Amino acid sequence: MKKVIDFLKECTAEMKKSTWLSRKEVVQSTILVAIVVALTSAYVGFIDFGLTKLLGVFVGGR
Repeated sequence: MKKVIDFLKECTAEMKKSTWLSRKEVVQSTILVAIVVALTSAYVGFIDFGLTKLLGVFVGGR
């Protein structure tokens, strides 16, 4: 049990040494990630749609 307590104390000490982002920085990063995910999803969806249509031409679909 002593090892667990020592580990938690060390974790707490290390967490206090960390530099944390401000709320504004977290919000900005979250918005940026959401935009990048949306753009990537649109790109992959567009490529998927195009390849599906192209494959349909070769297979004889509509």
